Amino acid sequence: MSAEAKAMPGAKPHSRPKAKKGTFPRLIKTLFKFYPVLLPVTMACILFSSAVSAIPSLFIQKIIQIIEQNYALGDWETAFSLILPQVMILATFYLLSLLSMLLYTQLMAYITQGFLFKLRRTMFDGMQSLPIRYFDTHKHGDIMSHYTNDIDTLRQLVSQSLPQLLKSGMIVSVLLGIMMYYCGWLTLLLLLGVVAMVTVSRKVGGGSARYFVRQQAALGHVEGYIQEMMNGQRVVKVFCHEEESKAGFDELNDALYLDSRRANTYANMLGPIIFNIGNVLYVLVALVGGLLMLAKVPNFSFSGMPLGISIIVPFLNMTKQFTGNINTLSQQLNSIIMGLAGADRVFTLMAEAPEVDDGPVTLVNAKISGDGQISESPVRTGLWAWKCPQEDGGVKYVKLEGNVELVNVDFAYEPDKPVLHQISVYARPGQKVAFVGATGAGKTTITNLLNRFYEANGQITYDGIDIKKIKKADLRRSLGIVLQDTDLFSGTIMENIRYGRLDAGDDDCRAAAALVGADDFITRLPDGYNTMLTNNGANLSQGQRQLLAIARAAVADPPVMILDEATSSIDTRTEAAVQRGMYKLMEGRTVFVIAHRLSTVMNSDVIMVLENGRIIERGSHEKLIAERGTYYQLYTGVFELE
Repeated sequence: MSAEAKAMPGAKPHSRPKAKKGTFPRLIKTLFKFYPVLLPVTMACILFSSAVSAIPSLFIQKIIQIIEQNYALGDWETAFSLILPQVMILATFYLLSLLSMLLYTQLMAYITQGFLFKLRRTMFDGMQSLPIRYFDTHKHGDIMSHYTNDIDTLRQLVSQSLPQLLKSGMIVSVLLGIMMYYCGWLTLLLLLGVVAMVTVSRKVGGGSARYFVRQQAALGHVEGYIQEMMNGQRVVKVFCHEEESKAGFDELNDALYLDSRRANTYANMLGPIIFNIGNVLYVLVALVGGLLMLAKVPNFSFSGMPLGISIIVPFLNMTKQFTGNINTLSQQLNSIIMGLAGADRVFTLMAEAPEVDDGPVTLVNAKISGDGQISESPVRTGLWAWKCPQEDGGVKYVKLEGNVELVNVDFAYEPDKPVLHQISVYARPGQKVAFVGATGAGKTTITNLLNRFYEANGQITYDGIDIKKIKKADLRRSLGIVLQDTDLFSGTIMENIRYGRLDAGDDDCRAAAALVGADDFITRLPDGYNTMLTNNGANLSQGQRQLLAIARAAVADPPVMILDEATSSIDTRTEAAVQRGMYKLMEGRTVFVIAHRLSTVMNSDVIMVLENGRIIERGSHEKLIAERGTYYQLYTGVFELE
């Protein structure tokens, strides 16, 4: 370990991400894709403005040459008449350059903000199609870092570094051509200096690039940790974990500090080195040019002019301009490296594989004719059917009844760690099926498989249709789910209830709230249903938040309900009121219930007892009590469920 790492307690080496070689071409390709017309126009303006800033040396050479030719004769009137047109032409070029600069700066601002706007939208749209597994395996703070830090580095890259790269590249190219035209010897000397600059840039800039890429990744780790600590602040304080939290933050912060310091150390060295190489080169050009002129060495050039003051003086000006632009490019190296590191992370997120959703079966509003034939309805009828395309081009409609079957289902989140073993469950329409068992037994995993958040090994059918053939959005639309962890969004209570069904009216939302017993506390709030919720409903109690989640599921009015510890956060008194509403909600529906409170599952048609991913008992409450097995022991409190 380095001395630096030893000096920072808790710091430890971490993985060294590298920006992919294809990141820059992909960035340029994306820019052209978003702005196929404006971007070339902007580039043309930048190139024209840059070329104009490189040509004054041509006019200086001509003016000095005119003065040399008329100096001996003393004919200043003729000299002035020859110099004035040169000045007017140069002034015209400068005016056109000014106009092009005004145009490209405005276009660049428009393109930059538009590019970031479209990129954020593309990222977010793509994120909506990612599987749940992605969010389970990536820190949310690190994902957020893509939208903040990485996008910000891209803003600086697109708005400043890329235009400067194009501008300085054009100036250097034009100057190189002019210098080769006037004097090959001095151009060769200048190129040797450029080789020295490039060598230093590769050595110093390479170290800078490596650590800037690591800095972006380390910044994401820090933000992810901060987000976790903010969400779990109550737990941190309850268990007096402040010192351990600070130690964990210090470890990540130290790693970020080391990477940032090393990156900026290399970067800050590069500018002064390049600048002083340029100064040395300027002196060498003046010295060598003077010696060549005094020695009357034949000029090696395309112009054919002898080496004299009219060439050496503008050549010195071009040398200063040439090395100055090389130095400017070296100063932009930091932003370019950070921007490409950010672009690499953004493109990596955009390249994440979306959920596979190629099922042809969709959910439609249905109507039933007098002869019992099912057909599609253009309006909401309260009846639903599965629209199943047939191989002959026809369509078959299957009434949605809520007949769910799992046959010999196995599943593992990781290949070598199976979670479910040979699970078989048969839920008939209108049945209430309960899962009980210790934490980690696999209860919630079964509901994840029903929603196709994960794909199972085995067969799961819904009204006789393999759920892999059903489009995921339609499958999930038919399933109402209330989770143990409640998620409420910024907005009014009415908007949060309507989240379950966006076309629901206010009366529908109020009826759903009344059904589950939430209307009572909502109407007692100062603003009622218009009460604003922020920070996941922090201004409500946990029980009230859970009631809103249940109301949200109720307004969706799905044929199948999944209640995953839906009443776990509600006190016993509130639970009794909620149970009455939930019983009404569950009437005529297939319901899957996961509960630790056995009082919640007593009225289920069938109870499944899970242990280590296997169903060890199944039957009604009375049957399982009579068998005096695991369920009996749980119910009578012989041993704790946990």
